[in-house]
Amino acid sequence: MGSGFFALLDDIAAIMDDVAVMSKVAAKKTAGILGDDLAVNAEKASGFASSRELPVLWAISKGSLLNKIIILPIAFLLSAFFPVAIMVVLVLGGLFLAYEGAEKIYEFIVPHAHEESEGITDEVLTEEEILIIEKDKVKSAIVTDFILSVEIVIIALGTVIGKPLMSQIITVSIIALIATIGVYGIVALIVRMDEVGFKMIQSSKKEKSLLKFIGNILVQALPKVIKALTVIGTIALILVAGGLFVHYIPFIHHFAEEIKIPSIIKEFIVGLVFGFIVLLIVNLFKKIFKKKEPVV
Repeated sequence: MGSGFFALLDDIAAIMDDVAVMSKVAAKKTAGILGDDLAVNAEKASGFASSRELPVLWAISKGSLLNKIIILPIAFLLSAFFPVAIMVVLVLGGLFLAYEGAEKIYEFIVPHAHEESEGITDEVLTEEEILIIEKDKVKSAIVTDFILSVEIVIIALGTVIGKPLMSQIITVSIIALIATIGVYGIVALIVRMDEVGFKMIQSSKKEKSLLKFIGNILVQALPKVIKALTVIGTIALILVAGGLFVHYIPFIHHFAEEIKIPSIIKEFIVGLVFGFIVLLIVNLFKKIFKKKEPVV
């Protein structure tokens, strides 16, 4: 009886050792996409009224956790019984990410009339209008998170293929959990930079002090960080999409190998081209359906 118990403990310890090693490898493999995930989600989570930042982030975080809960079992089943479906899902997700990136670039180059009213502030909008805009932005952030989560889970899963099922489940689940807690924890710190800065300034009694100096830097840096993250997030969307197309569409993969330029440039160009193709198709459909709508 005792020997059986200690044998079980040895098995558990062996599994934990395997999981620790595999988690380290998986974390390295997914580091790039996690960086993109951070940039994209920080951009998505910005632009809310100060009092609503943390509630909105919490709503997005819960949606992200739910995404992982949905994705993980499906990924394990597809990997075991229908691996081709994973590539199809990844490519479809890439088309969506490329479209989002291209749309942001298009809206920057060709300004739209609605851009002036996009800011969410208590002075301009009523509480109901703020909540409606928040709901739309949260929904958009969760959809984007779902696609990025699929990519993270699949990459992590690819590092543990051939290992025991239990080790796969534990390892990939750990990476998925880190992706949510780590990414949204850092995003929360970024969007609250100005609040921390204001408190540092208020707590400093001296006119010139290190605390006040750092506080001013944090307050002044936040708008610049948010703008930078908007640009980085857009580039990240296109790069992630381009990487998916280059790695999972055979003819693009072979074509890209023939071109002797850095892979990051290849992936950006491919993502951008596909993004604008999808954007063109979507805009054409919008115009067609808009013409068909009855005039009231």
